[in-house]
Amino acid sequence: MPDSVQYLFDSSGRWIAFRKGNYVYDRRAKWIGWLPWGDDDVADRKGRYLGTIVDGNRLYRSSLHRYRGYPGYPDYPGYPGYPGYPGFAGYSTKPIGMDDINLEGDGDQ
Repeated sequence: MPDSVQYLFDSSGRWIAFRKGNYVYDRRAKWIGWLPWGDDDVADRKGRYLGTIVDGNRLYRSSLHRYRGYPGYPDYPGYPGYPGYPGFAGYSTKPIGMDDINLEGDGDQ
């Protein structure tokens, strides 16, 4: 994915994070994870499973996720800049075995 912004939402349609390149940031542009395996699974900064990007714009955590090994540590991505406000994405039914993610440090979740 080029360095364009991909907004990520929870099941209620609320914007919770964004992706720029292989890095994922919370709404305040704090780096929270990355995509180390070349698919839609996101690891947190410590290499633990954080969640999966589903349907192109939803970020959920799977209770059925299998351990994939330690992915290593990427280069620090730096500040991505403020991505703007994407608005509301609309309600979406969560896939079976997946839940919304409560990102720590996000005061209004």
